[in-house]
Amino acid sequence: MSPVTKRYLPYLALLSATSLWASSFIALKVAFRAYDPMFVIFGRMIVATIFILLFLKPLRSLKYRKGDWKYLGFMGLCEPGLYFIFEAIALENTSASQAGMITGTLPLIVGIVAWLVLKEKLDIRIISGFILAIGGIVLLTLSSELTENAPNPLFGNFMELMAMVTATGYIITLKKLSDRYSSLFLTTFQAFAGTIFYFPILFLPSTELPTVVNPISAFSIVYLGIFVTFGAYGSYNYALSKISASKATSFINLIPVFTLIMGVLILDERLTSIQYVAVAIVFVGIFLSQSGKKSEVV
Repeated sequence: MSPVTKRYLPYLALLSATSLWASSFIALKVAFRAYDPMFVIFGRMIVATIFILLFLKPLRSLKYRKGDWKYLGFMGLCEPGLYFIFEAIALENTSASQAGMITGTLPLIVGIVAWLVLKEKLDIRIISGFILAIGGIVLLTLSSELTENAPNPLFGNFMELMAMVTATGYIITLKKLSDRYSSLFLTTFQAFAGTIFYFPILFLPSTELPTVVNPISAFSIVYLGIFVTFGAYGSYNYALSKISASKATSFINLIPVFTLIMGVLILDERLTSIQYVAVAIVFVGIFLSQSGKKSEVV
């Protein structure tokens, strides 16, 4: 592998992860049309687990470090555990596009926590890029139109914000663990943890188990399990092992943009002129936070 390819591979992995995560909002909406949200989340976890066991060998040469069960457990609790509960509730109350937009708050939260906990450096360019990108996210949100797919967008968007809080705990813990465990193992652990976490929820009175097979919704679950749960998290975990948490998480700002584009192409949603401007602002913010010589902020 050439030095140039090696240098840009983490960023290609981040683009792959964010585009797949954006598609998950669409796939979840489709799956929720036929199946209970908790069944859908469990389904994606068990599909990812089976895929890994059948086709990969993630535990090869694993060297466990004593005491890491606390970090692994906390990571699994944050995501996929609580994260997907909040996100499932969010997508029942708000649109896929608006939920995707809320993810724009994650980079700023992670950047601040990484500065406080991991002692990662923040600089003027990254902060400026974050602020610009989040401004684009706000503009996207304010210019969005309510639909029948978003019966309670205020509550749904709050639940998505809570998902971002738990995602912050996952990312910070993952960054600590990525120094001593492979991205493949960490992705595998998440799939196993999610399967164990959601299995008991299937037996709660509030969970409605399916009685018929809906081909489109069933395919959405398989897609979520293989391409999103394994593919996106695997790509992101790899990238986070190579670059700082702040830089990696700034790419999360692309999710609302990708979600809107996919909404237009797949769900026949339409962007307003203002939303196109907002999309451009998000891209400029991403570029600004990733380029140029940095002036560190103490």
